[in-house]
Amino acid sequence: MPAQKISLEDALRSYTANGAYAFFEEELKGSLEVGKLADFVLLDEDLDAIAPEAIKNVRVLQTVVGGQVVYPGD
Repeated sequence: MPAQKISLEDALRSYTANGAYAFFEEELKGSLEVGKLADFVLLDEDLDAIAPEAIKNVRVLQTVVGGQVVYPGD
């Protein structure tokens, strides 16, 4: 449904900064800043550089939670 589409930027923001705000945790997470939890994933593709249809094929190379690598594990 084209009328219901949102931009990639809006989609990513909804899972990061807006999600943290919704849970009153914007001072702790939602963006990569000094003093905040370092929760992020490293992807094998730049989401801005690929077709939207290809996003489903992007692989997670690494996941970091609280500044610690949790995937791939040791």
